[in-house]
Amino acid sequence: MIIKKFVGKTEEEATEAARKELGSGLVVMNVKTVKKKGFSGVFGGKQVEVTVALEEDSDSLKAVRREAARTADPDTAKLEEGVRAAQNAVNVMSESSQNIEKKLDSLQTMLVTRFQQEEAKGEISEEEAAPAENEGEKAPDDGSREQDKFIRLLYNTMMENEVDEKYANQIMDDLEKNRKPNVPFDYILANVYQKMILKFGKAEGITPASKGPKTLLFMGPTGIGKTTTIAKIASHFSVDQKKKVVLLTADTYRIAAAEQLRTYANILEAPFRVIYSEDEVKTAIEDFRGYDYIFVDTAGHSHQNEELLEKMKQLLAAVNEAGESQTFLVLSATTKYRDLQRIATSYKEITDYQMIFTKLDETSSLGNLMNLRLCVEAPIAYVTFGQNVPDDIELFNPQKTVKSLLSTGRRESLK
Repeated sequence: MIIKKFVGKTEEEATEAARKELGSGLVVMNVKTVKKKGFSGVFGGKQVEVTVALEEDSDSLKAVRREAARTADPDTAKLEEGVRAAQNAVNVMSESSQNIEKKLDSLQTMLVTRFQQEEAKGEISEEEAAPAENEGEKAPDDGSREQDKFIRLLYNTMMENEVDEKYANQIMDDLEKNRKPNVPFDYILANVYQKMILKFGKAEGITPASKGPKTLLFMGPTGIGKTTTIAKIASHFSVDQKKKVVLLTADTYRIAAAEQLRTYANILEAPFRVIYSEDEVKTAIEDFRGYDYIFVDTAGHSHQNEELLEKMKQLLAAVNEAGESQTFLVLSATTKYRDLQRIATSYKEITDYQMIFTKLDETSSLGNLMNLRLCVEAPIAYVTFGQNVPDDIELFNPQKTVKSLLSTGRRESLK
């Protein structure tokens, strides 16, 4: 894995510089504002520093190596030198350990402390701690036993936070492939932390249409806060970004749902319309060609209802035919993983989507976010953590979520 920092006037400028050097396969791990170095920094100059990661076996990194080998000018030679340095995982992780510790605050210290406490209590048996000695062999003196205990503690922590055993084992297997003796715990922790962030990746989020309005369709089961989530996102675009928004509802099963969305539309001074058929949604999109975003609320229903799923498929086809669109599946973080699997899989059969998780304030573990991300391979766009409109919502932050999944204490507030 290669980890590198890039600085620019804005996050976009720094990220673009990273893509030019490393390719499009990178993952943004951290973004922070820093002071300019030198004389100009004294007068309050600010820059944005972006930390990115790239897997060793990625196509982008292979392309960088090929280009460095093809040319021999000083700049590419310098780049090749950087790539060779990145291949030494221990050195890379050691250099980045302080940054990782900052991102995780005192998590590493907390984990080590717990590891020592469990050892003192005898919760880790001597048989587990020293299998080589039990076989009449000399125990290794390279710290591998302590590594084993610490890795087991990380694994147990993920299990406590309800990461599915299948995915926790995948993470541990990846760690074992690149494991080296005589490395500190923060190296191990940093490796796991980065691997998990890369597995989450980054969602596209909501993007503007190249021409005309972008239609945003929201689907999902009943009682998960879909209408409130739409109101939060629509408020952000209308109030903060001064965009022209429209609110439509296809939920003709619940009068209360339509009236709730109508109330939000009145507050935002945005057009509102109830649609009853595919033809009506096409007409509505055509009528509001001068707007930026058209939000479509759909009826919540059981994923086992094949008739309603077919109607949803027809509605999606009509929306896609009428112009550019994006689809979001809204789910509750409090739902059991097995049920989430069934819901997400059934919707995956009719369309691709990005996920939005609600009710993060009502659960103490976020393992289901990683479980479903890896199960259906759909990115997470937003998370919500309360009923306040337009607050209590944010773009999905993989760093914050991974920190929670590796935390043995009370989960950090997402507010």
